[in-house]
Amino acid sequence: MSQVSAERIAAGYARVRDLLLSQRVPAGHWVGELSTSALSTATAVMALEQVRRAAPSATAIPSLPRFNDLIAGGLRWLVDHQNGDGGWGDTTASFSNISTTMLCHAVFHATKTVEQYSAVVARAKEYVDHAGGVPALRRRYGRDKTFSIPILTHCALAGLVEWREVSALPFELACIPHQFYKWVQLPVVSYALPALIAIGQCRFYHRRTWNPLLRMIRKAAIAPSLRLLQKIQPTTGGFLEAAPLTSFVTMSLASIGQAEHPVVQQGIRFLVDSVRPDGSWPIDTNLATWVTSLSINALGPDLPEDSREALSGFLSRQQYRTVHPYTQAEPGGWAWTDLSGGVPDADDTPGALLATMSLAGKNSPTASDNFPAELDESLRNGIRWLLDLQNRDGGWPTFCRGWGTLPFDRSAPDLTAHAIRAIFAWQGRASTAAADQALRPRSDKAVAAGFRYLSKTQRPDGSWLPLWFGNQHARDDENATYGTARVLAAYRDTDHRHDREYQRGLKWLLENQNDDGSWSGSKGLPPSIEETALALEIIVSANPDSHAALHGLDWLLTRIETGTVHQQSPIGFYFAKLWYSERLYPLCFATQAMRRAVEAGRAF
Repeated sequence: MSQVSAERIAAGYARVRDLLLSQRVPAGHWVGELSTSALSTATAVMALEQVRRAAPSATAIPSLPRFNDLIAGGLRWLVDHQNGDGGWGDTTASFSNISTTMLCHAVFHATKTVEQYSAVVARAKEYVDHAGGVPALRRRYGRDKTFSIPILTHCALAGLVEWREVSALPFELACIPHQFYKWVQLPVVSYALPALIAIGQCRFYHRRTWNPLLRMIRKAAIAPSLRLLQKIQPTTGGFLEAAPLTSFVTMSLASIGQAEHPVVQQGIRFLVDSVRPDGSWPIDTNLATWVTSLSINALGPDLPEDSREALSGFLSRQQYRTVHPYTQAEPGGWAWTDLSGGVPDADDTPGALLATMSLAGKNSPTASDNFPAELDESLRNGIRWLLDLQNRDGGWPTFCRGWGTLPFDRSAPDLTAHAIRAIFAWQGRASTAAADQALRPRSDKAVAAGFRYLSKTQRPDGSWLPLWFGNQHARDDENATYGTARVLAAYRDTDHRHDREYQRGLKWLLENQNDDGSWSGSKGLPPSIEETALALEIIVSANPDSHAALHGLDWLLTRIETGTVHQQSPIGFYFAKLWYSERLYPLCFATQAMRRAVEAGRAF
């Protein structure tokens, strides 16, 4: 291990901090760049192909003349990025998986290019067969049909799967008042309502139910559910700003004679606008609000003063001030993006709240007499939004309270810890206004319930698992390092360091440090900048002079000094176990870890 001096730490921090600051767009915030996706590319090409087949003329679909080039470009990208085992992963750094490979394999059949790319298709079929085909796909997702049914629909449209293999979706349930969604046990998660409607109608069209009463009900629900789908479609045309979800909706409707429907036209516009120069599609448009919050919180007091006002304005504009048309979420939350396809959630909202409070420090322009009432109201609305979202188990779900039947709708430790940190920070700066004081008892109870939930969900080994992050090298794709680090940050920031749970979690992090000083999802796995920085931030906060802290700092500093600190890893989940990486994650997490190290050196 090289020497880790205070001077080396300071120089490393300055370097990574400046790298992060250099990534701002001209408007002053961060946008980042999400990984290109074989899954997105395959589904986008399928959507274009279904519209190309069904569209009567270029007059009906103005972008139709471009479809041939877009489809050909997408197929070439898939050919160039097939893995050696014949499959495809979700990112170019991901292992092959049955889901993405089935989608890619099917699109060559749908576009009638099997002979043109015969070797590619043959290898893909071999991979799918060896992996177990449709039964393996179903096992991957279990009873959560959010992703398995869209994949099977995609394959059925290509003629590779019988429609009887595609489970029916009760799209008629979308017509009931949204307040009842959590009681009717929908087979898809809360954020997949567009898929429920479009794919449900597609399956109904291609394979009608035998039940005459149900057939009558579903037939009557077609028009009103389509009206709802059109109502909740964002102005960009992209549902959740995601190419896969938008593509599934578009291909499904186009295949049932709805190619000229406004939802399809808007979906096509989104796909045409979001294709990348190399012919591929990203998993989502951007995480601008999320990476901006991460960057602000990573830089903390070292954020340049002249950038604070613009950043405060950016975050303020992203807070929802009306009921969200998609999830019916009350005003007050934040989504991951500054685009219309975002949905307020329990990770981006705490992040934005913490960033807003960081920007409103005593030296910030936003703390002047011209801003406090507006700022207090914004923070209060965000806190109230979080309090309203908390589940009965004390934890926080992602989007909707009470949706507990499917994994990605349940409470999660990482979300709960983030919410606790935001609420606790707000309590420390809440005004004496009656509205703030009225929320204080409720927020106290929420934090206490949150900690009880965290205590219950701590695993026997002392770790916690996150919901929206994983590690492709780990058993069951788990990422206990991410989850444990995020939860321990809540214990640390709320003066709960002496709690048994904190000590057990800290012990787990120490025991799972790799021999070279790095961290991965757990001990012995290939390391990443992101996981090492997240764990290191906690270790440095707990004991900056420990061997673990110095060894980890040496590993991270070496990456900073050699210019490899920007190397990203696919640790994020988008939808159910759909991997992504984000260009700014390594810089955000490394900056925060190094700032903690600098501050710890000053303190000790």
